[in-house]
Amino acid sequence: MAKPQSLAAALLLALVVSLAAIEGAHGICGLSNDEFKLCQPAAAVNNPTDGPSSECCAALGKANLSCICRYKGVAGVWLRMYHIDAARAMALPGKCGLAMPSNCS
Repeated sequence: MAKPQSLAAALLLALVVSLAAIEGAHGICGLSNDEFKLCQPAAAVNNPTDGPSSECCAALGKANLSCICRYKGVAGVWLRMYHIDAARAMALPGKCGLAMPSNCS
């Protein structure tokens, strides 16, 4: 029989992935799926580009950066599924000259 902690962790992971999938169908934090993909090369786990493209920066410029902060911790598994390094992803707004909200430290 599964331990209660293991079951709770599995349920939490399923919930996070489900919520991300639902939100992903409509975009993430003001970014459409296509805009999200524009930034993927610069935040890739393997062989990332030197920096974000101008198209990525333009997309991030209209994104809800406070919302993006929510994905920093719990969505690490979800980001890894898409081969995105969370630390690189969180650094992209700064590389685009955008200020992250103070609650995102």
